[in-house]
Amino acid sequence: MYICLNLILNIKSLQTINKLKILNDPIYGFITIPNSMIFDLIEHRYFQRLRRISQMGLSYLVYPGAHHTRFQHALGCMHLMQKTVNVLRFKGVAISEDEQNALYIAILLHDIGHGPFSHAMEHSIVNGVSHEHISMLFMQKLNEEFNGDLTLAIEIFRGKYKRQFMCQLISSQIDMDRADYLKRDSFYTGVAEGNINSERLITMLNVKDDCLVVENKGIYSVEKFLIARRLMYWQVYLHKTGVAAEQLLIRVLKRAKELTRDGAKLTASKPLLYFLKNDITMEHFNAEALELFSKLDDYDIVSAMKEWQYEDDFVLKNLCSMIINRDLLKCKLKKKPVKKEVLIKHRDALIEKYNISKAEADYFVFSGEVSNQAFTEKKQRIKILQKNGKIEDIVKASDQLNIKALSKSVTKYFICYPKEKL
Repeated sequence: MYICLNLILNIKSLQTINKLKILNDPIYGFITIPNSMIFDLIEHRYFQRLRRISQMGLSYLVYPGAHHTRFQHALGCMHLMQKTVNVLRFKGVAISEDEQNALYIAILLHDIGHGPFSHAMEHSIVNGVSHEHISMLFMQKLNEEFNGDLTLAIEIFRGKYKRQFMCQLISSQIDMDRADYLKRDSFYTGVAEGNINSERLITMLNVKDDCLVVENKGIYSVEKFLIARRLMYWQVYLHKTGVAAEQLLIRVLKRAKELTRDGAKLTASKPLLYFLKNDITMEHFNAEALELFSKLDDYDIVSAMKEWQYEDDFVLKNLCSMIINRDLLKCKLKKKPVKKEVLIKHRDALIEKYNISKAEADYFVFSGEVSNQAFTEKKQRIKILQKNGKIEDIVKASDQLNIKALSKSVTKYFICYPKEKL
């Protein structure tokens, strides 16, 4: 009996040790999984799905190296959170074991609700359901499976926890999400302008009056962070070719949904067909929808488009072919709104050439706008802790005249239309 009990304890001990893994990350080097619960969350199929969700959507059509995933990003965020907790504790900020674990869980799962190709799905096959809302649903479902161990993490994620700085570490002007994705996206795209010094920035963090602040000597790191964010948006996230590709994907899914609702038998996976056939709003995002969403990833969409490019429908087949073969629409960014007569000119030319309807032509000729704001002065301000203990807004504390300008939203307008032939 004594030997059997010892054997059981030893097996359990080995199982626990086996869960304390070390992962090799190209950005930070070795990332440690802090405890067995975090390991179990990472192993869960909801989280493993993020391996099959691209971090940057279709940006690999512009930057060939941008094939990294939400899975990598989430692990990177957790790693930065571990460093942040250590820094704040070293500076005398009290963080309990439960709070520490909740911070790790909240940042690890902050993007778990992203759908295929990230934001494209939010504007096409679901109606007004944000990835943040779906993330919350996943976390609540996991909380049931983990016997309530995610309760505090959910409270922090929702911004409802009494210690506000913890919520700011998850979502604010300078949070672990932005600290990782700027550095990671810069690395995988090769765009050096986004390569921030996240470690230096974290080392300069502190807490004053329950609010996250940056110590005065870290002000230049903040300035670099804000400028990098602005440059990455114009050069990468809002690159005109990337904009054209995402708009095409949105229209692919809308057209597929429209045809399916009209009775067309399109080849697609069961989860994708569910979202094509049903009008899924916030109200209708029930347990069945969540379960099917958990089985939906980039592969469903790419596989479907490979089939749909041979469909009879003029719109669907051409849209899919454009993405699969990277023969995208021409896209121009302008400082002023696109004139209506310019749109009509391109649309009418398409109608005449292919004898299609105005509604069909509108899938290929359209305009819109994109905006870029490095940070906001009005909400969740970036606060600098001066040596005398006073707190100043980054705009006042900085000697860079362009910092205030970065707080203003800059809008550009785009027009997309076919090249000479479809």
